[in-house]
Amino acid sequence: MSNQDYKPVIGFEIHIQLATKSKMFGRAANNPDQTVPNTDIDEVNTGQPGTLPVANKEAIRLAAMVGLALNCTIDEWSKFDRKHYFYPDLPKGYQISQYDQPISKKGWLDIALPPSLALPTRGREFAGSSPSTGEVGGGGRIKRIGITRAHLEEDAGKNIHPEGLPYSLVDYNRAGAPLLEIVTEPDIENGEEARVFLTEIRNIIRYLGASSCDMEKGTMRVEPNISVRKPGETTLPKYKVEVKNINSIKFAQAAIDYEIHRQIEILENGGVPKQVTMGWDEKNNRTVEQRSKEEANDYRYFPDPDLPVLQFTKEYLDDLRNRMPELPAQKRVRFLEEYGLPSSDVENLINWKELAGFFEEVVSEMDGWIIDQGESLDSARDDGSRNALIKSAVNWCLGEFSAALNANHQNPVDSRVDAENFAELLKMIQKGEISGSAAKQVFKVMFEKGGDPSNIITDLNLGQVSDESAIASAIDVVITANPKAVSDYKAGEQKSFGFLVGQTMKELKGKGNPGVINQLLKKKLE
Repeated sequence: MSNQDYKPVIGFEIHIQLATKSKMFGRAANNPDQTVPNTDIDEVNTGQPGTLPVANKEAIRLAAMVGLALNCTIDEWSKFDRKHYFYPDLPKGYQISQYDQPISKKGWLDIALPPSLALPTRGREFAGSSPSTGEVGGGGRIKRIGITRAHLEEDAGKNIHPEGLPYSLVDYNRAGAPLLEIVTEPDIENGEEARVFLTEIRNIIRYLGASSCDMEKGTMRVEPNISVRKPGETTLPKYKVEVKNINSIKFAQAAIDYEIHRQIEILENGGVPKQVTMGWDEKNNRTVEQRSKEEANDYRYFPDPDLPVLQFTKEYLDDLRNRMPELPAQKRVRFLEEYGLPSSDVENLINWKELAGFFEEVVSEMDGWIIDQGESLDSARDDGSRNALIKSAVNWCLGEFSAALNANHQNPVDSRVDAENFAELLKMIQKGEISGSAAKQVFKVMFEKGGDPSNIITDLNLGQVSDESAIASAIDVVITANPKAVSDYKAGEQKSFGFLVGQTMKELKGKGNPGVINQLLKKKLE
C-alpha cells in the first residue's frame, strides 16, 4: 500500500507573545530580552494575596487586529475565564484565559502553495468565504486554512532544571506576558504546507506590529497536532500526537514530516499510535516521547469574577479596519505588478518587512533621479532602464545588504546605510562610473562607517575609467604585447578575446569600463 493512501491531518496551536510594554494583567515590564531571572515581576503575576488583575488595553487591541487580519468573526461580547491547574510556574493556581467567548473565531487564511503541492485537496470552508482552493501562477494553487479561534491569555513562567542538581528553579519573568493563542482547523496535510502557513502567519503578525514572532526568544511558539487517516477513512482519527519544544519553522516542518512517517509505519503494522506529547530532538532529527495524554484535563473553567466583560462596538472595529496596514498578501500582489519581480524575489522581500520597506525607499529615490533627468517613469519602463535599476536594487538588497545585516544581527532601520546613498551607489554602477567589484568595496565602507558613495569613491580612488582615448591607448599596449592572443582570436578562438579584455583591465588598474573596453577592443581587432 502506498503512503499516499494515508491522509495526514494536522492542526496547530500557535502562541504569540504580544508586543506590549507591560504584562497582560499587571504593571511589570513585558520584556522577552530580559536575561536576569525574576526581574520583570510584580504582585499580580507572582500571585500575591489580595491583588486584582487589570486587562491590558493594548493587548486587546493587538489581538483584535490579528483577528481581523485572519478574517475572523469578532463578536460584540467577549470575556476572560479562569483555567485551573497547579504547576510551579503558575503561582496563583489558575491561568486567566478565554474559554467559550474568545475575542476571535471562525476565520481563515489563504496560502499560496508551490507547484510541487498542487494536488486537488481542499481546506475547510466557512460561510461567506471564497473557495478554499484555486489556481495561481506558475502551476501552484491557493489553499484555505481554517482558523478555529484566537483567544487572549496570560503566559506562565519558565521552569529551569539545573543539570546534576536534585531541584528545579522557576523564573517568573515570562509569567503574565500577554499571549494570543491561535488554534487552526486540521486542514494542513504535510510539512511543506505547514511551513508556508506558519511563514504567512508570522509575516502578518509582524506587519501588524503585534509581535516580533522570534521563535528563538519564544515570542512565537508552535505546537502541531498530528494524526493520520487510514485509507478510506473520512472522519478524524481517534488519537493525535502533539509536538512541543519547536524553536523554528524549519524544525516544525521536519517534525511534522517525521511524525507522519512514524505514524504510517505503526498503522501499516496493524497498530495505533499512542496519544502522547512529543518533543523535537533537533540534534537527531526525530521526535521523542515526553508524556502520555490518555485522559483529558479537567480545567474547571469559570468566568473570572475580577475582570469585566469586553465589548467590541462596530465603531471600534471599523476604526481598527481603517488603521490596518498593508498586509503580506496585498504587498505580494503589488510588488509583482508594480516592480515586475520574480515571485522568489518578492517572497524574500516580504519575509523581511523592514527590508521590503527599505527596498521601496531605494526605488523611490531612483524614480526621483529618473524624473530629474527629464524622463517620465512610463518611458523609463518602456525602454527598460527603470526595470534595470529595480533589478539592481533587489539584487543588492537580497545579496550584499542582507548578508551584511545578518552577519551583524541588524535590521535595515539600524544600518548606517540610508536609502538615498544606497540608490546613489546603484545609479553610479548603472552609469558606468564605478565597476561592480569596486562598488562592493564602497558598500563595505558605507555599511561600516556610513557616508556618501561619491566621496568614498574619491577617497579610495575607485572611479571607473570610461574615457575612450585612455582606454584605446591601453588596448594598443595590450595588442602589441600579446600578438599570439590577437592571432588566436582572429583564428576564431573566442576565449582569447576574454584574455585581452582582462589584460586591458589590468593595464587600467581595474578601473576600465568593461562595456567601453569590449566595444573598442572589437573595433581594433576587426
